[in-house]
Amino acid sequence: MTPEWPLPRLSRVLHPLDAPLVQAPWNYEELADLLGDAPAVDAAVLVGLVPRQDGPRVLLTRRTDSLRNHAGQVSFPGGRIELDDADAIAAAMREAHEEIGLAPSLIAPIGLLDPMITITGFRVLPVVACIEPNYVPEPDPGEVAEVFEVGLDFLMHPDNLMRVELQHRGRTRHVLEFRSAPEAPQHRIWGVTASILFNLRERLAREPA
Repeated sequence: MTPEWPLPRLSRVLHPLDAPLVQAPWNYEELADLLGDAPAVDAAVLVGLVPRQDGPRVLLTRRTDSLRNHAGQVSFPGGRIELDDADAIAAAMREAHEEIGLAPSLIAPIGLLDPMITITGFRVLPVVACIEPNYVPEPDPGEVAEVFEVGLDFLMHPDNLMRVELQHRGRTRHVLEFRSAPEAPQHRIWGVTASILFNLRERLAREPA
């Protein structure tokens, strides 16, 4: 692994894998007036970190344009937690296998980020994991249009994340969006994915290198 690999810091700043995260999503107040009365659907995503010679990279996907939720958007592999999933970690790994052919044997979970809520009513638990660099993506064409990687250093640098202001349902709201990444300038990394990466950055900022 490269000297920039943040595994020791991550182990210190993330929630333990067995932590019972029952607190309200960290972004709930921002979206509370947009959420209906139906209970949120529990979901999990895999925030995969891949060690590369030029530094760790984050594994991302672009969803197909035909999906019902977040069509065409850049996202992490993931989805709702099913009844036969042992926990959120199992769900995230299962979804990664189904969506991009990432075998569980190539995934080493490290810890959990804070839960967040989406405008579509999902309570998402991000599972941070180390991915073996020799993985070969096999995206399911029904769900994933593309698999790519972006440098973690770029995504963790404050200058590369913008807070975009917009008006929606009578009030000013803010959406997070990254500047164009050098490795993938054609992709817009924003919304839920940008918020999860922001949460990772905030947690890393609490722990010295």
